[in-house]
Amino acid sequence: MPWLPAQCRTENKHSMAMAQARVVALALCALLLVPGVARRAEAVSYNVGNSAGWDLSADLPSWADGKTFNVGDVLVFQYSSYHTLDEVDEAGFNNCSAASALLSRSDGNTTVPLTAPGDRYFICGSQLHCLGGMKLHVLVSQPAGGAPAEATPQSTPQTGSGAALGPSTDDAGIPWLVLGGSHRATVGSMLLTWLFVAATLLLV
Repeated sequence: MPWLPAQCRTENKHSMAMAQARVVALALCALLLVPGVARRAEAVSYNVGNSAGWDLSADLPSWADGKTFNVGDVLVFQYSSYHTLDEVDEAGFNNCSAASALLSRSDGNTTVPLTAPGDRYFICGSQLHCLGGMKLHVLVSQPAGGAPAEATPQSTPQTGSGAALGPSTDDAGIPWLVLGGSHRATVGSMLLTWLFVAATLLLV
């Protein structure tokens, strides 16, 4: 606007620069927020008993102590031919009885996905082994960060490229985006973030 005084033109340019700086700052905040949501939704694969595995020599209560098990996590039971893995109800757990087992496996390498919140009870089918300590109770919680990711091994580093791989849906039908490796975020969370940025742009 050549008819405006030089001081007005300078103030106008300064206001535009400040507005652009605010837009850039908000965009950076949004980019930082989305991976944070993905990290909160990351799942874990737990090797039960660590190196001892599903065995009499493992201190299973101590192994489970302090761990938080979320929906989407996976329990991996590795055991010898002398043992079995049985999932039971609370009564079967307390009595070391697999008579009404919900799940019974003897393959030596059993993976159990934690698909819903609540209590899960596991014992060895041999009552003597169960009485000797081969029993495990885990409390499964719903993660606060949205839909859980596919489980990742505890000791295996992430090998994802870090690039967005595209949208999909989880078992509950909730859309999510893979953000490299096992990181993912719900489309709803990302959409809310970008709507916030767009609304701010309109108000500038």
